[in-house]
Amino acid sequence: MTIEFARAIDVPDGEEILSGEALAFVEELHRRFDRRRRGLLAARADRRERIAEGGRLDFLPETREIREREWQVPPAPEALLDRRVEITGPASPPKMAINALNSGARVWLADLEDASSPTWGNVVGSILNLREAARGTLAFTSPEGRAYTLRTDIRRPTVVTRPRGWHLSERHVLVDGERVSGSLVDFGLHVFHTAAQLLENGHGPYYYLPKLESHLEARLWNDVFTFTEGHLGISAGSIRATVLIETIPAAFEMDEILFELREHASGLNAGRWDYLFSLIKVFRDAGPEFIVPDRASVSMTAPLMRAYTDLLVQTCHRRGAMAIGGMAAFVPNRADPEATAAAIEKVRADKTREANDGFDGSWVAHPDLVPVCREVFDAVLDDRPNQIDRQRREVEVTAEQLLDVASAGGEVTEAGLRTNLSVGVAYTAAWLAGNGAVALHNLMEDAATAEISRSQVWQHLQHRVVLADTGRTMTPELVRAVLAEEVELLRTEVPPERYAAYYEPAASLIADLCLGADYVDFLTLPAYELLE
Repeated sequence: MTIEFARAIDVPDGEEILSGEALAFVEELHRRFDRRRRGLLAARADRRERIAEGGRLDFLPETREIREREWQVPPAPEALLDRRVEITGPASPPKMAINALNSGARVWLADLEDASSPTWGNVVGSILNLREAARGTLAFTSPEGRAYTLRTDIRRPTVVTRPRGWHLSERHVLVDGERVSGSLVDFGLHVFHTAAQLLENGHGPYYYLPKLESHLEARLWNDVFTFTEGHLGISAGSIRATVLIETIPAAFEMDEILFELREHASGLNAGRWDYLFSLIKVFRDAGPEFIVPDRASVSMTAPLMRAYTDLLVQTCHRRGAMAIGGMAAFVPNRADPEATAAAIEKVRADKTREANDGFDGSWVAHPDLVPVCREVFDAVLDDRPNQIDRQRREVEVTAEQLLDVASAGGEVTEAGLRTNLSVGVAYTAAWLAGNGAVALHNLMEDAATAEISRSQVWQHLQHRVVLADTGRTMTPELVRAVLAEEVELLRTEVPPERYAAYYEPAASLIADLCLGADYVDFLTLPAYELLE
């Protein structure tokens, strides 16, 4: 294995993360599993082509027997029995990791994916921080002299790490001149450096698996886990995984995904923002009935979203797995009490709906939202750790309901276009600067919301949608004009050097993605090549 541009020297103790033994393990994962990964990515493209030619998604006839017979995943380990509040956020820088661990949440989703910009320093620094968190030694002193340490007076969250998706590669780690999967780099380095300590702590190496589109992709992860347990000499089933159902193809294969993970399965999560992104991506040229309105107008009570979440809860509880709710993206503004009160009430309503629908826990993006989420789930769960025993036998979800985009209601507006372009540029600029989670307009934006933003503009433009609030038709000329206006507003808000370094390339990339004839599957693929 060769490390082409190892910036670990910029990360204190980073060379320990990139030890010869750790890299040899990552190399072994690559040689054993990368060919299958590439084949599965090709299968994604093939299915998309079939849909573009007039096909439709449906529940798989070849796996009907798995859906219809009775079986369950193994019981949750003690550390994952109670997941009523999960806080999400990047594992680097260390200050954010410490704040998450001190938040009072039951679980911390330590994110190396949508809420992380995969600079080499962030990748190595994240693994280092997670190793120190497992040891209980994570600490940080700011340039101003403020010390951040782990609290000892609370129960710290169980850490569930999210590696990058199967589609992403890592340009700093090459095998025979070929980039290694970002998934295998993140997982391999993390499990190698933390598994023994986590098991000694009474936990285990636990993971959130993002962007899966089929049960065969879950099978690949299961084989990676089984090999890893044997290679590292840890007990079978020590590794546990929760899968984000955040693509529309995966919504049709929930049972099969849990089944393929076998003894490693823990639950499913309703990844709402990526789910909307996936709907647009998969059906982007399937006709006007698949046009998704302004994302702010698509609520979780819309019939197609209720069908998705009801099916997820029913599937999980039938199989003895955890059902985890979606992200509360609102960010409290301590300088604006009125805005904060409004945000908290929106979060309370969202979490109340989830708890009453049977979810066992849910996500928040900010420590100040942990108490309200906990309060809501406490009221429903009382002294129970979860509500897996609550079956949703009345739920009967059809393929038509999952694909009923028209049921979302809402409109496509110029205000929505402006928000999409502004958020797309501002978030991409922050991502290029090394920040994967950014508060914009009192919302925590990550790669998923940026993907929705640019995808909506592309879809609306392809269909020449008439904007409800102005009556103007979406054209390339209109998009260019609005983008220029929104970028000018952003330019006046940032220093000239920051604009030139990040906002200018971000605006150029968003323009290419929105106006290009061919749809690009992931914003982060071309953006990654622009990272320093």
